[in-house]
Amino acid sequence: MQPHVRSNSKPAVEANRGFQVWWQMTRPHTLTASFVPVLLGTALALRYGKINFSLFFAMLFASLLIQAATNMFNEYYDFKRGLDTEHSVGIGGSIVRDGIKPVTVMKIALSFYGIALLLGIYISANSSWWLAVIGAFSMAVGYFYTGGPVPIAYTPFGELVAGFFMGMLIVLIAFFIQTGTVDATSVLVSIPIMILVGEILLSNNIRDLDGDKENGRKTLAILLGKRRAIYLLAGLFTLSYLWAFLLIITGVAPAWIAIVILSVPKAIKATQGFIKNNLPIHMAPAMKATAQTNTFFGFLLAIGLFIGHYF
Repeated sequence: MQPHVRSNSKPAVEANRGFQVWWQMTRPHTLTASFVPVLLGTALALRYGKINFSLFFAMLFASLLIQAATNMFNEYYDFKRGLDTEHSVGIGGSIVRDGIKPVTVMKIALSFYGIALLLGIYISANSSWWLAVIGAFSMAVGYFYTGGPVPIAYTPFGELVAGFFMGMLIVLIAFFIQTGTVDATSVLVSIPIMILVGEILLSNNIRDLDGDKENGRKTLAILLGKRRAIYLLAGLFTLSYLWAFLLIITGVAPAWIAIVILSVPKAIKATQGFIKNNLPIHMAPAMKATAQTNTFFGFLLAIGLFIGHYF
């Protein structure tokens, strides 16, 4: 589940009607998990020549649409399984609080998939039709992430699946459509992004640990317990930064990517936020800081690659 905010009063509901409700349902704070990998894969491709911006934007919009649709599937199935109520904490639960029809949410999610499919056809026609197969499989994973009889998000494998499909794979596809290949450098540079995207889900599951346990989920956070899950979160943050410096030491990436260190305060804020708080609503800032760590780290990594290429 994504972060929730309490909303009990009718005036608050009325104030949220219209575009804001639909925008919140896409869970915009998660969309950078799609944007950053596309930007990073494109930055890596500079070594091979000029960038095809039409393919870049097609990939970017397709990734954002798939992410938004996945979030709407989450909204739909959380409602169907009775996990969202009018007292849910966060931006989830719009079906309950704002009176949006579940079938409408599903139709919009599927329409996003339809547009992403058309963009995928364009990308495949200008690169490789193998991407159509990979893209279709990725879209299926996006649906079954919260849909189907055994949603991936309800298992201990949610972080791994999210990290791979929404992190590493997007980086590699964005790189491939520009270069026609995938090399060792692109794989190695995508690893910290895979870790940080997975951490967005881990932070979500730490916050929702008690509620998820009551509803029968078996997430990694539940299996580890809150304290060890926070240790894992902090350990993965550390690994991401160490990996970046290892890329520099081994000559895989330019020294300019050391600027990712500027995102460390967000990682510290996220870790401390989970350590100091127990109530879900008080852990929301820590979740936000985790997503921001991915955003800032990814942007800074891409900027470091851009600078390293030109200087």
